[in-house]
Amino acid sequence: MILIAGRQVSPSELVRSWGLNGVQTEVVEKMAASPETFEYPTPELLQFELKMRDHLVRSARALNDSGISFSTFVDSRCNEDYWHRTELGGFRLREGILPSQGIIDIFRNGRLYATECATAMVIILYHATLQSIRTADFERMFADILLYDWRYDQDLDLQTASTHTFLPGDILYFANPDYNPAKPWWQGENVVDLGRGLYYGHGAGIKTAGMLINFLNEERRPGSYQSAYLVQQATRPGFAYLSRFSDRTAGVYGRLADTRIVARVGSQRWRG
Repeated sequence: MILIAGRQVSPSELVRSWGLNGVQTEVVEKMAASPETFEYPTPELLQFELKMRDHLVRSARALNDSGISFSTFVDSRCNEDYWHRTELGGFRLREGILPSQGIIDIFRNGRLYATECATAMVIILYHATLQSIRTADFERMFADILLYDWRYDQDLDLQTASTHTFLPGDILYFANPDYNPAKPWWQGENVVDLGRGLYYGHGAGIKTAGMLINFLNEERRPGSYQSAYLVQQATRPGFAYLSRFSDRTAGVYGRLADTRIVARVGSQRWRG
């Protein structure tokens, strides 16, 4: 169910009045059909979330097309003109390089980069945020980017919560509990939900859930029969927090500075 300012709204109403694209239409249709409640104090905050979810999907597809390679941290690499490779295999932004320049270069010159799946998810999050908020705010908020595993700037305001409602733009996890210990990097796969039953995982590519599970099952210890599976949780950026840095919602958010979007998940609360 979707509530805006306490009023329940239908997907058809939003599609008709807002001119939503395919990804955004799927988001509101799944929200409306869910037993969970997606509640927004203003329409502008939902509009921002739909905009950013669309960018998350676009950024995931763009990273898949960029030529970036999969590797462990031991064998990671980056464009040294923009990033310094740390001893642990992460990438730290070089002095004098704007955060936007460093992130954009990964998508333009992906063949110069190699990393593992968690870092790829953070790269997608930064890229989608850059497309969704004012550039000047992005440069200020993420001035000292370090790309390494699930390290990320607190301004992304990432939240992970249990849910059975998966939406395009969500970051999900396929666990492989009986992975081959000789290949610990396949103990699971972080993915972006692309919508229409497709997911992007760095190293796996764009696949359906069944294909991803089969992919991971090929990396189990010899003789194992315990299958990989999709974990019932989603990781989402702080849409409400980030919306204050979007031109379209800046004025509205100024009046609701401490408001959070809350989706009630059973007895839990997921903060956006």
